[in-house]
Amino acid sequence: QVQLVESGGGLVQPGGSLRLSCAASGFTSADYVIGWFRRAPGKEREGVSCISSGGDATKYSDSVRGRFTISRDNAKNTVYLQMNSLRPEDTAVYYCATSHFTTSIESRFAMAQGVCATHLAFTSWGQGTQVTVSS
Repeated sequence: QVQLVESGGGLVQPGGSLRLSCAASGFTSADYVIGWFRRAPGKEREGVSCISSGGDATKYSDSVRGRFTISRDNAKNTVYLQMNSLRPEDTAVYYCATSHFTTSIESRFAMAQGVCATHLAFTSWGQGTQVTVSS
């Protein structure tokens, strides 16, 4: 059973930075994608970024591209989301989640087709970490 634990959220001023971590364990599938999502009050859950199991393929939503960077340390089984130039509209609960595949070809194809844009293909979720951007 996949377990995901997010950390690193908090209160930050506009223009500031935070780094979120997602510690993962219990993978049984041959390949997978890890994504970061967020849900702001009164809004739908939004795909923010995702990364392939090997770390060599990444995707970003238009709203965070150029400000956020996703990375992973496979030795630590941890995925990071470095968030810079934070804005009040980035305020949300941030979740990491996994989508599982049989092969890396399948996962890459899915990423190219936009699997990271919605939560529908992601089956395991962490508990979330609150990010608040406010002066």
